[in-house]
Amino acid sequence: MNVVSVMELKVKERVGFFLRHWGGTEMVISTGIHDCVNLDGFACLEDSEILGLITFVMGNQECEIISLDSLREGVGIGSSLLGKVEEEASINGCLSLSVITTNDNLHALGFYQRRGFQLVELKCNAVETARIHKPSIPYIAENGIPIRDEILLSKHL
Repeated sequence: MNVVSVMELKVKERVGFFLRHWGGTEMVISTGIHDCVNLDGFACLEDSEILGLITFVMGNQECEIISLDSLREGVGIGSSLLGKVEEEASINGCLSLSVITTNDNLHALGFYQRRGFQLVELKCNAVETARIHKPSIPYIAENGIPIRDEILLSKHL
């Protein structure tokens, strides 16, 4: 496996990835509306196939992860991509790394906490606001949990 900047991928590849895995290229969270195709990030490739992808934004000495996808669980793709973002954030003078996920995403909550992130804020009913812009956000997750709240996690670098 090889980790590269997402900007090394063709726009068509990035768009296709987000359409397949997110239903569109826009990520709507309480910190803003982000077009993931145009964000900085890294991709994990194997024989030019995208196995994982992470996007982020930096500003005010903070780096915020916008999306993280790993298509093969348990082989270190997500950890590798997260490590690359931590490295990039440190090089650019960021003091912290943050990520927002929803209350139903138990997998992400565990993943980030095992890697040193702490729960720092609960934004009750924040997903209702996101649905105004992106009505395709489901009301119930595949695990049966209603999707309502955002949870902010942070890690000091």
